[in-house]
Amino acid sequence: MKEQTPSYERYQRQILLKGFGLEGQHKLLQSKVLVVGAGGLGCPALQYLAAAGLGTIGIVDEDIVSITNLHRQILFTVDDIGLPKASTAKERLAKLNPEITIIDYNERLSTRNALAIIKDYDIVIDATDNFSSRYLINDACVLLNKPIVYGAVSQFEGQVAILNCHLASSVTPANYRDLFPTPPIDGEVLNCAEAGVLGVLPGIIGSMQASETIKLITGIGKPLINTVLTYHSLTNQLYKIEIVANSSTRSLLPANEADFIKMDYDWFCASKNNKFEIDIENFNKIANTADVEIIDVRELGETPILTDINYYQIPLSQFKENIAAIKKEKIVVFCQSGKRSLQAAQILFDTFGNKKIIYSLKGGITEWFKNKSTEKR
Repeated sequence: MKEQTPSYERYQRQILLKGFGLEGQHKLLQSKVLVVGAGGLGCPALQYLAAAGLGTIGIVDEDIVSITNLHRQILFTVDDIGLPKASTAKERLAKLNPEITIIDYNERLSTRNALAIIKDYDIVIDATDNFSSRYLINDACVLLNKPIVYGAVSQFEGQVAILNCHLASSVTPANYRDLFPTPPIDGEVLNCAEAGVLGVLPGIIGSMQASETIKLITGIGKPLINTVLTYHSLTNQLYKIEIVANSSTRSLLPANEADFIKMDYDWFCASKNNKFEIDIENFNKIANTADVEIIDVRELGETPILTDINYYQIPLSQFKENIAAIKKEKIVVFCQSGKRSLQAAQILFDTFGNKKIIYSLKGGITEWFKNKSTEKR
């Protein structure tokens, strides 16, 4: 009995809650949750689940900590720059709560390992920031009948939902493909690298993901099953949208493990116009040469501003009506991360065909600046 005393003291404020009690705490301690992504969403979700006493937490992330992470990924400090996120997060969480089990996977979730990793967990928290990972997680969880606590953020707005959950037995569980049957086209939905994000917003949404996970495990409250909750931080507006399972989307799912392993999610979500991409090395070679037109397709006011490359700006939202202003035969378009510039490149090709040589800077200005700072070291 003495061994239980520290746990009781640690979780006392939760155990005192009406409807939660020792039974709820026991359910948490017996549960296993996999968090895919130890970034802006994953950090707060991991911290609160560890503090709440969730028995086993898995962390999947192949990335390393960079300085651009620190304004929102609050598990990390400047001393962690260059270190793997998953193992660094594990080390921090173990200091927060040494009574739980934390497993780190310093690798990317793929068709080769997803089913083997996910099968050992009760719930999967999707804290990723790209569509290929979201579709992969969704399809693996549908095959394994695992619920997903989904989260997403961009600029000032975030979303939370519980997908593929069979707890509401009278309702057919909806999955991510019922929300997005096919990936959005380039430029339609911008990620954080492209559009930016208010640092506190992933903290709010990630905390909501942790809250929904605790509700699912303990049976308290009304979880967001088949429901997308959207939060706008500038106005504090909240609204919900019910998701209905669609029989027509079932055919989009891999039928079995063999079909899942054959899926190429990067290709499925990749731009169909990436034939225009030019890498940074070749871009630097042709930049500021007389026969090249360099165009920034970001919206007015977006930063950073380039000072050592000659270019002019045509925002993507005004691109078609201003395309006549482009005179040179060789054109390079760029944006923040290379997404919108690919869309602009396709517009150029649809207009000029093979009459002009068209490029889009791969990785955008974000990668260009990163490469530049590396060269200076």
